[in-house]
Amino acid sequence: QTPLSHINLKARQNDTPNAYVQDAGKHPDIAPYIGQNVYYRVGVDGFEIRPATDAEVDAHFEAIRPSEEQIPIRNLEVTEIAPLSDIRFANANAYGSKAANVAELRRILGDVAPDGVAIPFYFYDEFMKHNGFYDLAEAMMADPTFQAVPAVRETRLKAFRDQIKDFGVLPQWMMDALATMHASFPADTSLRSRSSTNNEDLEGFNGAGLYESYTHHPHEGHFAKTAKQVWAGLWTYRAFEEREFWRIDHLTASMGILVHPNYSDELANGVGVTKNIYIPGPGWDGHYVNVQVGENLVTNPPPGSIPEEFVIANLSFGAEYEIQYIRRSNLVPEGETVLSREQALELKDAMNTIHNYFRGLYGNPPNYAMELEFKIDSAGKLAIKQARPWVE
Repeated sequence: QTPLSHINLKARQNDTPNAYVQDAGKHPDIAPYIGQNVYYRVGVDGFEIRPATDAEVDAHFEAIRPSEEQIPIRNLEVTEIAPLSDIRFANANAYGSKAANVAELRRILGDVAPDGVAIPFYFYDEFMKHNGFYDLAEAMMADPTFQAVPAVRETRLKAFRDQIKDFGVLPQWMMDALATMHASFPADTSLRSRSSTNNEDLEGFNGAGLYESYTHHPHEGHFAKTAKQVWAGLWTYRAFEEREFWRIDHLTASMGILVHPNYSDELANGVGVTKNIYIPGPGWDGHYVNVQVGENLVTNPPPGSIPEEFVIANLSFGAEYEIQYIRRSNLVPEGETVLSREQALELKDAMNTIHNYFRGLYGNPPNYAMELEFKIDSAGKLAIKQARPWVE
């Protein structure tokens, strides 16, 4: 996994001990405990692992789990699909933080951010009510076997997603609205349809990798097919388990959809943090970046992929930023870099803008930084497709 992959961001958010151990399944200090609950601690020079008692496990989870149910905020009075140009940060309660933040990115960065539209929570809510899916979800969650057996939950949730995708019917007004939205894009455009919920991209909870996004290709017909896929993604096993642990109410969790033209044949993709996480503090301002060639994702890397990892920072206390490479990509020739110096500096400027702009929107919190996902598109241009609070 890359340092800024979804799984590592989740570990940082949840304060989960996180280390790579080669051949862990055969390691003499690990293998005896496979299948057991363990106490696990990671330090600078290694790790400690031993069996954990039930009391330790219960105490640990009780200490970090909220004591009361959390009800996600959703504004169902907003009923229209809106262009990103009409959406502001405050509209996250109707369209989701991902869509609202991309709209703000578009406002401050222009064509560097994607342009598109957002479908509000209202559509998801009306679809679920129209098909009686809330009632089905309540019955499913009330089943004692569903509650007690993880394998049963996983199987039942998959069946529920399949029912949403295969048998969900959209009311005619919704079909018409989605058709009009689809027609607003140039013909033969593949549309990236991205999850934008009311329980991700939040301060203290990033929800990285919990939900599904899909690309709607021109040959796939009505956009309703893809909308149902995204809506069903609210009920993935991993998302349900995460919400359950944090006591987030499943029935008020809601899915908006961010829609914009799909990127294809990108030259590079990456994740950055608007903070020098290696040398934090005054005088060492900078950014930390992971980037890899092509569509070899940093967020969910395939086996064997090692990204370019660098800090771009004002290390000389002057006006000139320096790039310090921590490691090089294993997919480019030796001595070469994924990003040119000019591309890295352009990314740095955009990250400065994002950092300063969103700081005010989030109320100047302590230890603030933003995490973003970016691409170098097929034309060699920088594209920043997402920004959310950095959680640690």
